[in-house]
Amino acid sequence: MPRRLLRLRAADPTRINAELDGLRARMEIAAEFPPAVLAEAERAAAEPRLPAEDATDLPFFTLDPPGSLDLDQAMHLARRPGGGYRVHYAIADVSAFVRPGGAIDTEARRRVQTLYFPDQRIPLHPAVLSEGAASLLPGRPRPALLWRIDLDADGSPVIADVRRAVVRSRRRLDYAGVQREVEGGHPDGQLTLLAEIGLARQLQEQARGGVSLPLPELEIEATSHGYRPSYRAPRPADGWNAQISLLTGMAAAELMLDAGVGLLRTLPTAPDSAYDRLRRCAHALYVPWPPQLGYPALIRSLDPLLPHHAAFLNECTGLLRGAGYHAFDTGRGLLPPADPGHAALAAPYAHCTAPLRRLADRFVQEICVAVAAGEEVPGWVREALDTVPGLMAGGERRAHEVERACVALVEAELLRGREGEDFDAVVVDLDERRPAHGTVQLTEPAVRARCEGGDGARLPLGERIRVRLTRADPVTRTIRFAPA
Repeated sequence: MPRRLLRLRAADPTRINAELDGLRARMEIAAEFPPAVLAEAERAAAEPRLPAEDATDLPFFTLDPPGSLDLDQAMHLARRPGGGYRVHYAIADVSAFVRPGGAIDTEARRRVQTLYFPDQRIPLHPAVLSEGAASLLPGRPRPALLWRIDLDADGSPVIADVRRAVVRSRRRLDYAGVQREVEGGHPDGQLTLLAEIGLARQLQEQARGGVSLPLPELEIEATSHGYRPSYRAPRPADGWNAQISLLTGMAAAELMLDAGVGLLRTLPTAPDSAYDRLRRCAHALYVPWPPQLGYPALIRSLDPLLPHHAAFLNECTGLLRGAGYHAFDTGRGLLPPADPGHAALAAPYAHCTAPLRRLADRFVQEICVAVAAGEEVPGWVREALDTVPGLMAGGERRAHEVERACVALVEAELLRGREGEDFDAVVVDLDERRPAHGTVQLTEPAVRARCEGGDGARLPLGERIRVRLTRADPVTRTIRFAPA
């Protein structure tokens, strides 16, 4: 499920930071690494396992949010003689630093993935690796898994390969800067190709029936009159960059399926009832959804900067529930899923492009590079395949718990002091045991919270109602409404 991005700009962040510290303490989330992990990371950073192949002649660039230091991916793009494109995509080689069964590996299996809070992130690996020796920072040779994916003129893959190589990024770019260059009409050759390939891949996604949710980034800013929300819609450059990552994940999935061993990211098709519910929400939120318009086309028509569209997009994340990991190894009797596809992408897919921040990607990398070289998949990888899906499921539950708690805290800050005010809302869920209670989604701001109707009438599911804010408490992260 896409992660909802939150930023909190408070005039005096002391109290908010204290509440976030308290939240981490209650959830038993520690940023600090054990001394043995730090010591092993220092040694590994000083003596990484470097591959023999040198690809430092390729002028790679990275594209990430400003200030990011944990750079998993770098790319170089080119036109193929005779038409089409060649994508070189370098992914940080975490296995060059992490010894199977060692202290870093053990801690990574406990943490599973990087956790994001409005004020900081809790990394999967120590900073000496994730923000230093393993990160694809510019000007520094780094071990990487180097994918080469050839595309035809329409953006369809022709052939894909992956191998270990030393790479060196030349530039660290951010989305806003890339967008300015492209919109200004003077992008360099690499950014021109990024836009071309990104758009071609988006058309491929559309033809497959896939869809990418453009979730807006919510920023809460303190003003003299309380807190004010604003939304940043994903830029086109965000989408182009995401398409290169998705392309690689789909190539990895096909490579593993052909080999009969791997780890897929799967998502079943949502039931008709889920789409029926979304149609009711769209109607209540004044989002036009003609009967003949398919869901993917609807999503592409929305503007995430409009509060009612943002609210609807938040409801659309419900279609992504059920995503998980499926390990298979036909040589050991572990079969691939009957339907190996990812419903949102309309294609098989694997997580493999963020190994600095997500545990599963390291295992997928090792499988793919072995298969591409015609070698045996390492024993430690095959032995762990049975357990990785469970580890990832637990890590994702924890990440979602963190996200829900942070969203509740930020939204409570946004509404604090507005108790007694009325808001337009949509009833998006009902309590089966107490139908006068349920969940409402405000039209503006795009807040989702509990609505308690006491012993009153059943809340009208999927319809617009007026609700009154009865409680907004950041300390307990509680927001409550009642029918107005």
